[in-house]
Amino acid sequence: MLTARDIMNREVITITDEATVKELARILSIHQIGGVPVINDKGKLVGVVTESDLIYQTKKVHIPTVITILDSVFYLENPDKMEEEMKKMAGIKVKDILTSVPITVTEDTPLDEIATIMAEKSVHTLPVMNKETLVGVIGKKDIIRTLID
Repeated sequence: MLTARDIMNREVITITDEATVKELARILSIHQIGGVPVINDKGKLVGVVTESDLIYQTKKVHIPTVITILDSVFYLENPDKMEEEMKKMAGIKVKDILTSVPITVTEDTPLDEIATIMAEKSVHTLPVMNKETLVGVIGKKDIIRTLID
């Protein structure tokens, strides 16, 4: 069975957490990719950022639903979620919009497990790690390519 090692892209395009959202858009567009691993100034993986994170910035604000009973206000949804959404929508740097706890795989992760992770967790960019070192990345196109080989 194929593993991450067999299908990953070893020439990993990354972006730093201090880069601007505009720089991110440029990288995704030029390289025609859906997402990139985010590294800090020490080269350590700190997150993943995708096209969806950029699109998120243009969405409408969702105000949490509340009800008032006897002068008390009760949120029907978590108000912290709105605060998180607002931060992401107003983000200027990659660190403002990234997913900070990325789902990763190892070089030995089987293809069926990679596909399951992508489908069930709606993840489209998977960093491939060898212990603490980023060694590759797998995108949706890498999975699709295995269907024609």
